Amino acid sequence: MYKILTIEDTVRVPPRSFSEDLEATIISEFENAVAGRVDKNIGIILSVTKVREIGEGKIIMGDGAAYYDVKLDVLVYQPVLNEVVEGAVTEIIEFGAFINFGPMDGLVHVSQITEDYMNYDQKNVMLVGKESNRTLKLGDTVRARIVSVSLKPKFANSKIGLTMRQPYLGKLEWLEEEKRAQKAREEKTKTTKKK
Repeated sequence: MYKILTIEDTVRVPPRSFSEDLEATIISEFENAVAGRVDKNIGIILSVTKVREIGEGKIIMGDGAAYYDVKLDVLVYQPVLNEVVEGAVTEIIEFGAFINFGPMDGLVHVSQITEDYMNYDQKNVMLVGKESNRTLKLGDTVRARIVSVSLKPKFANSKIGLTMRQPYLGKLEWLEEEKRAQKAREEKTKTTKKK
């Protein structure tokens, strides 16, 4: 879930940036220091959307940089259990597929892709359904639900588990096929009732 939060922090402005626009420099320095950092309480800090307040700068002896107490609005993303996300398949491996949704990737295990048994086709780098012949390959757009979240201080160590084995989830092409099939069944039922 994306959120905009107001936070207070201290930002270091190096001497080389004293002649530049203070607000732009504070945004740049803050984003360089914390963008992409994971905070268990608020999620992943993505960017600064607005500078609300800039306090008086303080210089610490021996450093030369100015330190400003600031109040900022920041855009964060916090994955939430049961949240439905859409994303693209970025990697196919023997035991599942990695889906990129916004700032991070999640893993859909092969057992959570569809009710059909999925085989890994190493030559074509795709997963293929044993009975349905449905395929999942790089670049496919899917809709999935978050079923597990493990955020760690290091972004690379964080893990998100996804499922596509629930109604209205899966590869978007599969969902369109199911929608057309449902519509055809409804039309057939209407035609049968009229006779």
